[in-house]
Amino acid sequence: MKLGVNIDHVSTLREARGTFYPDPVAGALSAESAGCDSIVAHLREDRRHIKEKDIIGIKEAIKIPFNLEMSVNKNIVSFAQEICPYQATLVPERRQELTTEGGIDLLKNYKKVNNAIIKLKKSGIKVSLFIDPLIVQIKAAKDLGADIIEINTGRFSELKTARSLEAEIRKIKRAAVFSKKQGFFVAAGHGLDYENVKEVSRIMEIEELNIGHSIISRSVFIGIVPAVIEMFSLIGK
Repeated sequence: MKLGVNIDHVSTLREARGTFYPDPVAGALSAESAGCDSIVAHLREDRRHIKEKDIIGIKEAIKIPFNLEMSVNKNIVSFAQEICPYQATLVPERRQELTTEGGIDLLKNYKKVNNAIIKLKKSGIKVSLFIDPLIVQIKAAKDLGADIIEINTGRFSELKTARSLEAEIRKIKRAAVFSKKQGFFVAAGHGLDYENVKEVSRIMEIEELNIGHSIISRSVFIGIVPAVIEMFSLIGK
């Protein structure tokens, strides 16, 4: 199981006071030193946390793959083409949302997603699509020529009853199995934390977990390196 560490919320702390610290580049380097497999950052259209300068700094500093989460906004697509991250993960985005609220609907946004994928792939960037665990969305991702599927675990992370959790895990498992059969590298993420991650990590078809908020929150008390290592112990890395 690979682990991608999202360092967005290092920047959230910085923006809370409008200072130059804490530096997400330093956060990325700490996560890298702990042994994570990739660094993830989301350049939102409203720039509420991560900024372009952070993206450039992270890409130049780290030696492991950099995964840029982004919308299909044409200006952000152009920026991605300029800096050429190892991977771009296309996600839906609404200005009013607190965090990403669901997977990107590939059926409703097929043309926009297709245009973004064509441009990104021309620049040699691997493309991942963050989608809900639905077969219809996976089929659309196949048609679009994506390289990677990231299954949205957000709903799973919000459920409380054992029955609903079991049903959602089965749904995620089916999606992972189907995605694997389609030839995708299968990742998962959103809302995963130190309490719920084991259930998802047991799904053998999922090859990578992308986790941010819970790791950065834990790092406030124990530091980024121990927080990442603690997550490793739970996912069996």
